[in-house]
Amino acid sequence: MAVYRQLAGSLMNATQPNKFINWTLFLLLSIIWGSSFILMKRGMYTESNIPTLSAYHVAAIRILSAGLALLPYAIWHWRKIPRKKAGYVVLSGFLGSFIPAFLFCIAETKIDSALAGFLNALTPIFTIVVGILFYNSSIPKGKLLGVIVAFLGMILLFLSSSHISFQYLSYAGFALVATICYGFNVNIANTHLKEVGSAITAAIAFGALIIPSLLVLIITGYFKLPLGEPEYIQSTLSATVLGVMGTAVATILFYMLLKKAGALFASMVTYGIPFIALGWGLLAGESITLLQVVGLAVILLGVYLTKK
Repeated sequence: MAVYRQLAGSLMNATQPNKFINWTLFLLLSIIWGSSFILMKRGMYTESNIPTLSAYHVAAIRILSAGLALLPYAIWHWRKIPRKKAGYVVLSGFLGSFIPAFLFCIAETKIDSALAGFLNALTPIFTIVVGILFYNSSIPKGKLLGVIVAFLGMILLFLSSSHISFQYLSYAGFALVATICYGFNVNIANTHLKEVGSAITAAIAFGALIIPSLLVLIITGYFKLPLGEPEYIQSTLSATVLGVMGTAVATILFYMLLKKAGALFASMVTYGIPFIALGWGLLAGESITLLQVVGLAVILLGVYLTKK
């Protein structure tokens, strides 16, 4: 019995570092992606809300800068991608980054960031739906309960926002399609790319998106803009930071979390974003309501149940 107890204790201690790493990755992704909405807006508008770059410009610069940042790594390691996996890597890049980047930017030209964030929280739902319909996935009841509880918390946060406008609700469809793309990408990566390194997957995926991003910038007339003016420099820098940190680095971290903690928990990162968004609001002098506190608590409970 003493031997069995010692073995069980060793196994429990061995899982602690993994749990710490998983939650650290979860926190880092929440911070990075929670700040992305601000950078997205700063790419399209100045602080005084004067439009500069278009949604297509910001999305293309975002993907292009991510691809260029990872290009040296992609060139050095591209041979490590098995040929039969190359198509899945490129498809993951389009579904997980390229298409959603444009869809969210287009959506945010007309809808509030709060509504965009709420729709982004549908990612775990679509991850489950896509997994069941296309990948024969079975979701434990406890994890499903966690997703539902966290989503209810997100609804409370959504209802607590007093400045949400539904004037251009049709644009919410762009964000909705983006979250469906995320759902497919999570399942593709979890099913077909588990044995491929996280950094290699991200580097090759974004390397393949450099030319499409450049074509979008050329076609939409980005290089004909007065790029030397301060407003355009600031907007371009915001989109570039968004690409390097909010896309390249974040995608590597996401693939790491996906392989360590599973598809469903990785997709739950979208529920960590409201905490960061509210944090930015508090720094800007905004107040937090009781309903928001309750919503955040319910989200935490849902995430805990899913991981447990």
